Amino acid sequence: MRVARRVRRAAWGNGPAATPTTRPRPTRQHKHHGGNVQVISAPDGFPIWTSEVRPGREHDITCARKHGIFGPLDESADEGLVTLADLGYEDAPAGIRRPYKKPKGGTLTDEQIQYNYVHRAIRSLAERANAQLKMRFKALRNVSKCPWRIGAIVAAALVLFHHENQRTV
Repeated sequence: MRVARRVRRAAWGNGPAATPTTRPRPTRQHKHHGGNVQVISAPDGFPIWTSEVRPGREHDITCARKHGIFGPLDESADEGLVTLADLGYEDAPAGIRRPYKKPKGGTLTDEQIQYNYVHRAIRSLAERANAQLKMRFKALRNVSKCPWRIGAIVAAALVLFHHENQRTV
């Protein structure tokens, strides 16, 4: 299972992870059967929350809405904790910061390019959360069990990871 093809966003980054399985539910993006697991990480890239699995064919924004994570993240934005997201969260609430998308047939301004550069640099710390889970637990790289169990397996790996690093949220 590839928990963490990309971590996108959280209280610095929250995002999906494409997870190959041996079940018949192919995703178009990766040409593998899989699921979408949302991950929220701390500002230093430490994973703090993982969602239940959703079918891999669902878009990131749809999965985030189904898990109801926008409400708490938007409230934390009111308190000054910014959440960074990638372009997969196009209609996210105002508290979720996304990079600028290049307009069709146009270009970005210098300010937008600079914003995207800084956004990408900071969000890379959130990418670290998925990489840590995936590299530490080989069981997450390829799950041959029922796809609906992937979320529980990732949650168990998160608990072990917290225990191993002697860290709680």
